[in-house]
Amino acid sequence: MKATADEKNILSRIAEKRRESIARRKCDLPEAALRLAVEKAGAPRDFPAALSRGEFNVIAELKKSSPSRGLLREDYAPAELAALLEGEGAAALSVLTEEDFFLGSLADLKEARKAVRIPVLRKDFILDPWQVWEARAAGADAFLLIAALLNDAALGELLLLGRTLGIEPLVEVHTREELSRALDAGARIVGVNNRDLRDFRVRIETSLELIEAIPEQCLAVSESGLRTHADLARLRRAGFDAFLVGEQLMSQTDPSAALRALLGYGGTARAEF
Repeated sequence: MKATADEKNILSRIAEKRRESIARRKCDLPEAALRLAVEKAGAPRDFPAALSRGEFNVIAELKKSSPSRGLLREDYAPAELAALLEGEGAAALSVLTEEDFFLGSLADLKEARKAVRIPVLRKDFILDPWQVWEARAAGADAFLLIAALLNDAALGELLLLGRTLGIEPLVEVHTREELSRALDAGARIVGVNNRDLRDFRVRIETSLELIEAIPEQCLAVSESGLRTHADLARLRRAGFDAFLVGEQLMSQTDPSAALRALLGYGGTARAEF
């Protein structure tokens, strides 16, 4: 019997909707057109270098809404937020571009990137090479790959395509088995998502349980559920190079103050590296 939407986990429902969207958009914008757009795009910014620059390298995430929290910001202005967070010490940005569950768009990414000089990652549910071409054409300097969504062949194919286009993917894992698959595929930036995308429960311990299995030559990123400077300091001591933070910033009236607090800078002092 085919499962109903309510019986499927959240990640499966998002992926199903994404495949429908990709099929529609491919009709309007064939890959050949994206390849031409990529040729005209400027050089990508160095995402791996941005995650290696200081002690607390925060990837500040811009998102308007999420399935777990609903609407995060009514006054969602990507360019303004991007400039604000860069000014307060963000090492890089992540921009949600998924439309149906997160209310994002590629236009958000384009606006944010124009407003800053730091690298910008496309945060989405990448399932098809067409989306990688689309990401680079839109100016993305990196993109997310979720191991749980991809088989080994697809993961390897998308990793290679990203590198061919000059943008290194952040490969997201949640379990030891997913981490092993990511490393076998050749991932150089590994993100441990503390949120289980099947039910959206969050455990920071997930990062602590997996860090020892991430090779030294890989950049390790802890994602989700990070709320205090103490969280970042604990994970930094464990071996993480960078930290992806979204809801803790987007849900605050003053994202600048929230980022300063995460970086350990009180008052109005700005982070310096």
